[in-house]
Amino acid sequence: MAKEITEEQRQGLAETLARARVALDAIADYDQQKVDRLCQAIGWALANEKTFARLSAKSIEESGLGDPETRPGKRMKIYGILRDVLRQKSMGIIEEDHEKGLVRYAKPVGIIAGLVPVTNAALTEVGVGIFAIKARNVVIFSPHPAAKNTTIETVNIMREVLRREGVPEDVFQVVEKPSIPVANELMAICDLTIATGGPAMVKAAYSSGKPAYGVGAGNATMVFDETTDIVEAARNTRASKISDNGSGCSSDGNLIVESSIYDAFLAQLQVEGGYLVSPEEKVKLQAVMWDDERHRTAPTIARPASKIAELAGFSIPAGKRFLIVPETRIGKDSPFSSEKLSPVLSIFKYEGWENALKMVTEIYKVGGRGHSCGIYSFNDEHIDQLARLAPVSRMMVRQAQSKANSGSFTNGMPMTSSMGCGIWGGNITNENVGLKHYMQTTTVSRPIPEDRPSDAVLFGDFLNTQTY
Repeated sequence: MAKEITEEQRQGLAETLARARVALDAIADYDQQKVDRLCQAIGWALANEKTFARLSAKSIEESGLGDPETRPGKRMKIYGILRDVLRQKSMGIIEEDHEKGLVRYAKPVGIIAGLVPVTNAALTEVGVGIFAIKARNVVIFSPHPAAKNTTIETVNIMREVLRREGVPEDVFQVVEKPSIPVANELMAICDLTIATGGPAMVKAAYSSGKPAYGVGAGNATMVFDETTDIVEAARNTRASKISDNGSGCSSDGNLIVESSIYDAFLAQLQVEGGYLVSPEEKVKLQAVMWDDERHRTAPTIARPASKIAELAGFSIPAGKRFLIVPETRIGKDSPFSSEKLSPVLSIFKYEGWENALKMVTEIYKVGGRGHSCGIYSFNDEHIDQLARLAPVSRMMVRQAQSKANSGSFTNGMPMTSSMGCGIWGGNITNENVGLKHYMQTTTVSRPIPEDRPSDAVLFGDFLNTQTY
């Protein structure tokens, strides 16, 4: 693959950008009712069961990544995004604080470069598109080369919806011949980049010279204390782990289990379809999942558990959907304590709550800082202590991690497919990237009665003491 963009490619992107500017001007005066209707139209066109199932199957066939049984369920994320955006204003006055005399007005960002990850083709485009049009932005999508045909078709459906609604189709455009140099140039010429994908993509977005919202790597770690509902926790772990073959960075990676429930929980995981890897199989599994430099190997990412086992040289019974690896070591030299991006999880035993917290701390030194963790507990003190300690942006309590931390219909997290990981993860935001991140704001300030505390309040005991 070429490392430099050609003059022909640069000119092509310039023309794409020019069309985007025209489209941006054309929608500048759309009102709230108009953009809300467009959000609904785009949402239905792609989130209906027939279309999303077809595009999900196409993306898996094209990339070789993901699970045809569970990926279609991701369409519910579009439902959630719609729920959230339809409840919010995105233009004019969006916030008022009469006590402080402040009024905030929303404005479009402009032209967005939307980078699409290989594992979320047919979903990321729709979510970004809905957020963007809600705030009167336009988007130029850059597909992952391994899933470009799925992204192109998805964006073309969105363009058809715009045509049908009398809206310039160039509100959404797509790079049809993607490459790293082309993506880099796109990010450099657009006003904002939404970078959902791997560390290299996010780093490139931050190096583009333009503002960018990126995401960090995951290594979701779940803690199970003595109050855990074992049946519920095992069921949720299964749901989270097998979703799209564990391709998401929110998929459960490490389970830290209290010793008194360890055996029962391990047995229940196997009832739920987990296969307990033997010590001999663990050695084989490590050899096939990581290369000599501890990089994950492509043929074992987001593949079925049976396929990964086969590549490792052993077989698992029919009906087993994920692999359970007992582990005692944590560190850079213990790859099973790092992100696995597959239906493989590690399980650790702890004795004493303080040791559970120590294990969490050590795991996030290996990877996943800033992303997420979870706990299955009815002990509020444990929940509070983990929240205070864990270097993560979001923590789920008694929920299926990969189905909850990006928003669900049974929690209050904003729905998204892009999750910021804060300074821990090298990102500018800790939040789930949503509508607010697709808007600029102007704050109008009116005079208020003087709000100046006395010197005694401001300086406390230090007032009128030694000066220098």
